[in-house]
Amino acid sequence: MLDDLRQAVCDANRRLPGSGLVTLTWGNVSAIDRGQGLFAIKPSGVDYHRLTPDDIPLIDLDGKQVAGALRPSSDTPTHLVLYKEFPGIGAICHTHSPAATALAQAGRELPCLGTTHADHFCGPVPVVRGLTQAEVDEDYERWTGLVIARHFHQQRIDPLTMPAALQRHHAPFTWGVNADQAVENSIALEMCARMAIDTWALEPGTAEIPRHILAKHHRRKHGPDAYYGQKNRA
Repeated sequence: MLDDLRQAVCDANRRLPGSGLVTLTWGNVSAIDRGQGLFAIKPSGVDYHRLTPDDIPLIDLDGKQVAGALRPSSDTPTHLVLYKEFPGIGAICHTHSPAATALAQAGRELPCLGTTHADHFCGPVPVVRGLTQAEVDEDYERWTGLVIARHFHQQRIDPLTMPAALQRHHAPFTWGVNADQAVENSIALEMCARMAIDTWALEPGTAEIPRHILAKHHRRKHGPDAYYGQKNRA
């Protein structure tokens, strides 16, 4: 089971360069085995194309590395917090993709302007606040996760219907039920951010999509009444 987890995380990280989401080594994917209480994550600073499953560190929910010779991503404490705070998620993807990062740097949420966005994110993708000096000094990466989680809890945002956040001064984080879905949500977020920026260039006053259309498109792909795609596809 853990070999499969490390393989899935290795494969997901190797997808990142071809997805257009990362430059150099600016991104990482992790996934968790809730039953074992362990998650696998990209090792720090290692080129994606050189990754093998044996390179992937395993971390327990106390933050201790239990397998793998390479040092885990510096973002590991952020992933750890999100796994603890969002028990329904199974994987996390963090990149510095250009359009989504531009919104994060500008402190601007990503509103739902059309059905492409609604298919993936049920409403505006939130911007969470930047960290204070004290938080950075105490534990920068841990507080990054705490700030995201607290925003979602305080605003009563469901992380399962809003699998993304833009962190002010930083970059986007997405998540999903598994590593592939977490990466796909990062791809969708980047494309929706590009579309929004282009839309604002054409028409700065563009309003958000009507709520009834947003709800319809989101339900087509998510939840018990979803009918997009094929059932029981091998």
